[in-house]
Amino acid sequence: MQKNPIIPYLLIMVFGLGLIFFLSIQGVDQKAEIAAGHEEGAEGAEGEDTAEAFDPEAVAQGKCIQCHGGDLGGQANAPSLIGTDLSKEEIVDILANGQGAGMPGGLVEGDHLDEMADYILSLK
Repeated sequence: MQKNPIIPYLLIMVFGLGLIFFLSIQGVDQKAEIAAGHEEGAEGAEGEDTAEAFDPEAVAQGKCIQCHGGDLGGQANAPSLIGTDLSKEEIVDILANGQGAGMPGGLVEGDHLDEMADYILSLK
């Protein structure tokens, strides 16, 4: 007598469907708890801005180092950001609109352009 090769697959399928059903029920039960946690976080801020603070160094490490190098000292066709001769207004314009084919605009949100320009000017 041979064993039916489909039986293990059917058992795995039934177990998987049961697990999906169980986890779905758990999620529905936790929905109110999760929502309450978010509301408490908003109430605990007491009018403070809950958005994350803008970190120009993190933005530079995430978006600028690919072209300007790990130390932002420049490489290939991207100039050094350290000790730049550009004014704050010129930096803001380049960040907003880009420059030439190499520097795209819009890498920094409009309300953080001044902070990013100040950070670049502070690099020594």
